[in-house]
Order: sequence, then structure tokens, then C-alpha cells
Amino acid sequence: MTSKIKVDNINKVSDDSNIIKKCGSTTTVGSGAGNTVVVCGSTVTIGRCGGTVALASGSTQTGFGRTGTVDWQTGSIKTTNFTAANGEGYFVNTTSGEITVTLPSSPSAGSIVAIADYAGTAATNNILIGRNSSKIEGGTSDARIYENRDAITLVYVDATQGWVPVNNNEKSSLLPPEFVAATGGTITTVCTNFKVHTFTGPGTFTVTSAGNVAGSNKVDYMVLAGGGGGGGSNTPGGGGAGGGAGGWRASGGTASGCYSAGPSPLVNGVVSEPVTAQGYPISVGGGGPGAPSGLGAAGSGSNSVFSIYTSSGGGFGGSPGSGLQKTGEPGGSGGGGTYNGTAAGNGNTPPTSPPQGNNGGNAKADPQYTGGSGGGAGGAGTPASDNAPSNRGADGGPNITSSITGASQSYAGGGGGGSGGNPATPTTGGNGGGAGAGDGGNMPDGAGSNAGTANRGSGGGGGGGAGNSGGGNGSGGVVVIRYRFQ
Repeated sequence: MTSKIKVDNINKVSDDSNIIKKCGSTTTVGSGAGNTVVVCGSTVTIGRCGGTVALASGSTQTGFGRTGTVDWQTGSIKTTNFTAANGEGYFVNTTSGEITVTLPSSPSAGSIVAIADYAGTAATNNILIGRNSSKIEGGTSDARIYENRDAITLVYVDATQGWVPVNNNEKSSLLPPEFVAATGGTITTVCTNFKVHTFTGPGTFTVTSAGNVAGSNKVDYMVLAGGGGGGGSNTPGGGGAGGGAGGWRASGGTASGCYSAGPSPLVNGVVSEPVTAQGYPISVGGGGPGAPSGLGAAGSGSNSVFSIYTSSGGGFGGSPGSGLQKTGEPGGSGGGGTYNGTAAGNGNTPPTSPPQGNNGGNAKADPQYTGGSGGGAGGAGTPASDNAPSNRGADGGPNITSSITGASQSYAGGGGGGSGGNPATPTTGGNGGGAGAGDGGNMPDGAGSNAGTANRGSGGGGGGGAGNSGGGNGSGGVVVIRYRFQ
């Protein structure tokens, strides 16, 4: 038979204070401020306010959870590939070659692993860190320790960021820098560290290395469509309208810096584009044809495409001839209107955010029939009524300036409107919207109905109002892609 001692309280002899006291469901060990263990129902309290709970030398604990520390496995120096376990730290000896540490599978938030270079040889033979399907620093690339004596502690945060280093005793990144590498188009090097791929026709931007966040994994871009053709004149005294600029879409230069991307708000806040190792088909829009001499209509520019970005061709300018479209055509930027106040075409069609272009300018609503101008990426086309003298052609919508190629260049200006009025009174056509855009034609000889400069995405100028005066062709677009390569 087992012996039993049954008591409710045990008191000290010296002062009769409690050593063990039971009251209802609560059992207390110690007395007064010296209470060290309290068992109350399902709750066990160890220690007291302001006190210290210590483990004896050589003892271990279980079941109390982690406090952000790891148990270093000093008795097992790692010399071959292995899979780490949550809560453990490892010394890895790469004296004989690289070693891969595979992180735990299916980690939970708060999982923790530490890795240290044991022999100071990680710069020669790296310690590779396999992510095991989880992300590392928000990316899908494996990591590595590549500095001698480096030691890194990783904590699994969530599925979005995955494993994140919380301390590192060296200044090196957990992810060694890798950079974008690609082929396609005409390739130049600018600002020492950046590659520029320029496409003036169809092609493929082929990414052979996607890089990573420590080096580069995004590209900046400029996607410019073809400009619209200028309207013609086959009515004495009526000027043709200028063509609209091609749609202009661009990033803000955050990936490759060292250049002016373009004016706000068009690129304000527009982020660069992440890339993967694949081929990206490139389309470059051609310029729309200007209206032919005699009876005929102009044409709109064609679209340019890179990745998810499509820029729309510029709308053509109206022509005042019988049976022709006198309103401007919508597009990236709209074409100007012509003949007795007809409306211009709308820009930013279809709509993008930020807008890829602007509206064209309306025709003059009087017997002079002066042509309106095409819209530009930098602003709307000018209505014919805003020009002096009254029968002078309207000035094209302003262009924009970008140095993404390494040189400052003007793009996407609207075509100038053709002059109108009395053929006996010589007048000039409107100016194109900056360098590269076509000027409007003069009265009475029709001269000056200029095409836009090649690959500037600008509108052609409207024909001068002397009769049978053709409009200028719009200029083709361009796609430019830029990234850091070293």
C-alpha cells in the first residue's frame, strides 16, 4: 500500500508563514512577496513581479516557445548540403567547395534559421541558400552568403516577402547583384552602366537574364506611336488641318535613372516595368499618310506596342474638300478640324492613365476656313481662331522632350494647320508643335506642308489653302527600352 501525507498547508517553524498553502482551486508555493509558484485552475504562474526565473546550469527547457533566438548546432559543423530546421543555427564549412543550405519547407510565420561561415571561406566557395518554394526578400531567386565570416539570421514573415534577413554581420546583401541582360533592336551604352535598345521597326526584345532586386530586374521604356497625316486642301481659300501626334507612354526613369524621362504628369509616378527571361514582341507604328493633292483624305498613324503598353496612332487632320471628313480623327493625340469651325479629334483615345496625348484644335469658323492643328503629347492643338492674322494656320500642339536614348530629343508634336483666306493675300501655315513636327502649308502656293521627322511620332502639316495642296505625312514612332546592366 502506497503511503500518503494529506495536508492543506505547510508553515515555517520560525514565523508560522506559509510555505505551501491551498485555498480552493489555488495552490501557492512561498509566501508574501516571495511567492514563486501559483497554481490556479489551469493557470500556472512562476516567479513574482520584479523577480527572475532562472534555469539551473546544464538544464534545458521545452514548451515555452521562441523569443527570436536560435539554438546553434555547435556539435555538428556542416560540410555537405543539408536542409535547415526551424529554430536552429548552423556553422557551414565551405573549405572544400560550395554548400547548399535548403530552407525549411512549408514554414510558418516566425520560423527562424541562422547560418554562419565557419572557416572564413564563403567568398571563395559561397554558401548557397535554397528558398525551397518560399520567397526570399519578396523574390523568387535563391540567395547566397558570399563574404568571409558572414552570418545571417532569416525569419519567415509571410507569403508575400517570405524569408527576410533580420541581421547580418557584414555589409553584403543576402542577394548578390544580378542584372538584366537582353538582345534586340539597336543597342547603345549610356551613362556607363545602362543599356538602351532602340526599335524603329518591328522586332523582339529578348531578356536573357531577368536580374534581381539587388542588381536590376526592371526596365524603363518609351512607347511612341506613329503620327497622323495632315489634311489637304482642294478648295481655294480653305486650309487643311494638322495631324495629331502618336500616343506617347513612358516610365519615370526609376529603373535606370541618369536621364530626364519627360514632363509631368505624363511620366509622374509611372513605375518601371519588371521583366522575366522571355521574348517581348515589339511593334512600331508607321506615320499616317498626308492627304494627296486633289480630292483625297489623310490617314491616321499606327500603334506601337511593348509588353502591356500600347500607344495609339495619332489621328489624321481634316480636309475641306467636298465629301471628305472635315473633323479631326481621334487617336493618341487628335487631328485638327477644318472648314468652318468643324471640331478636332479627341486625344488619349482609347484612354490611358496618365493620358497618352491631347485633343486637336478646331477650325476657324468664318469664310477664311483656316485649318486647325493636331494635338501633341505636351498639350492640345491650337484652334485656328487663336492665330493672328486670322487666316494664318494654327500652331501644332507642343511636343515633349526626353533623353532616354542618352541625348535630349523632341517627340510627339502636333502638325501645324494649313493657312486659308484670300489666295491673293500670301500667308504662312502654322508651325509644327516643336522640332520634328510638320509645319502647315502656305497660301497661295501650298508650300510648307511638311512631313514630321522620322521616328518622332509627330503629326504632318495641313495643306495650304490654294487648292489641290496635299498634307504632310505623319512620322513613324519608336520604342526605346533602357535598363541597368552592371
